[in-house]
Amino acid sequence: MLKRLTLLATVVSLAACAPNPYKATNKVYRHQSRHWAGVLREQPGNVPVAAVTSPEWVGTTNFNLRKPNYVIIHHTAQNSCEQTLKTFTLERTQVSAHYVICRNGTVHHMLNDYLRAWHGGVAKWGSMTDINSSSIGIELDNNGSEPFDSAQINSLMVVLDTLKRRYNIPAANFIGHGDIAPKRKVDPSVLFPWDRLAARGFGLWYGDTTAISVPEHFNTLQGLRLVGYDMKDTTAAIQAFKRHFIPGDSMTAPGEMNDAAKKILIGVMEQAQ
Repeated sequence: MLKRLTLLATVVSLAACAPNPYKATNKVYRHQSRHWAGVLREQPGNVPVAAVTSPEWVGTTNFNLRKPNYVIIHHTAQNSCEQTLKTFTLERTQVSAHYVICRNGTVHHMLNDYLRAWHGGVAKWGSMTDINSSSIGIELDNNGSEPFDSAQINSLMVVLDTLKRRYNIPAANFIGHGDIAPKRKVDPSVLFPWDRLAARGFGLWYGDTTAISVPEHFNTLQGLRLVGYDMKDTTAAIQAFKRHFIPGDSMTAPGEMNDAAKKILIGVMEQAQ
């Protein structure tokens, strides 16, 4: 018994003394945070913004931080959480996210929600083109061809619930990377359970479509545009919609929408209004 306790104490001691592999990058994070905090503390008025600038600075008393209004869900397309954490702590990669959720449900909150992560890239949703400035990026540890672990989805639900309540994010504003960049991205893959998320208020879905009739001159492309999709590449936009809302049909008839798909689009449009 004494030997077992001694061994356990040794293991605990070694674990406590183990170096943090991200000690150096955490130091960089703190340094950059201090820099941007200094920028926020700077008194406005140093740069002229009009032909006639007041000689006196008058600071308003009514302000707070700009809050995120969208959540963009990704899959990492990598093979482990450790690989993704390393990717997001190498300056040369120029990519990041606010949250990384591992397969076992472990959540890494890598960046303050009010700061701008580099996760969306060249993207568009509705009239918004600078997605990173108004969104929170969540990366799910998944290579893109495997089911999402239940522990991971459970943790995601907790994070999404917190974000929705904290920032009052509308249900329609929980979307995927493949939605905002349909020509470049497919994440979070056809295996992602968007219907489960929508049932909890995270994203749009549709109800029973049997009673929906498709108007004779229904404009599918206009409907997709109204939902938010970028229509520069219509085939990519249609595939992105089907990947999100009709995953079983996403690999067939690329760029085409049959009546069943159009009914689903109409159902989603009704939810978006």
